[in-house]
Amino acid sequence: MSSIQATRLKKGNLILLDGELYRILELQHVTPGNLRGFVRVKLRNIRNATLNDQRLRSEDVVERASLDEISMQYMYSDSAGHHFMDTSSYEQITLSDEVLGDAVGYLVPESVIKVEFYGTEPVGIELPQTIDLAVTDTAPAIKGSTASAQLKPATLETGLVVSVPPFINVGDKVRVNTESGEYQGRA
Repeated sequence: MSSIQATRLKKGNLILLDGELYRILELQHVTPGNLRGFVRVKLRNIRNATLNDQRLRSEDVVERASLDEISMQYMYSDSAGHHFMDTSSYEQITLSDEVLGDAVGYLVPESVIKVEFYGTEPVGIELPQTIDLAVTDTAPAIKGSTASAQLKPATLETGLVVSVPPFINVGDKVRVNTESGEYQGRA
């Protein structure tokens, strides 16, 4: 276990509070006028999926959970969950929507992803910084429009919807930032 100051926490970190394992969903540094600053954190309990709001003082130190990462291949999703296979032992695991959160929109079959384990329990995945996905549905390009600040929604092969420039068409591959969910460019 390693300790980390509350102001150095980041979205996605796993921490231990009162013996329970939590993933940070959102955090906000608050510095009100002449009062002491604090960190407002929205957490999800890994074991029972309950949400919890916590207020940490800037000088508070929390325990960061140490995780093991195993490269696994994403196979498919069904009503039971999302299925992954260890590429070395061929052992399979299933992760639920609650464990994966927003990462579900970035899962492409047969892609190799690092699955995070806390002891023997899978607690999440680590996505690459960007991922390339094909556009399956979007409005047609408008003649005469330039690549200005106008954006249109596009549905990608995983079901994820992102805003793209008007020149992007069905079948194009686009690069998406996995942290912000924003369009980065053509792939």
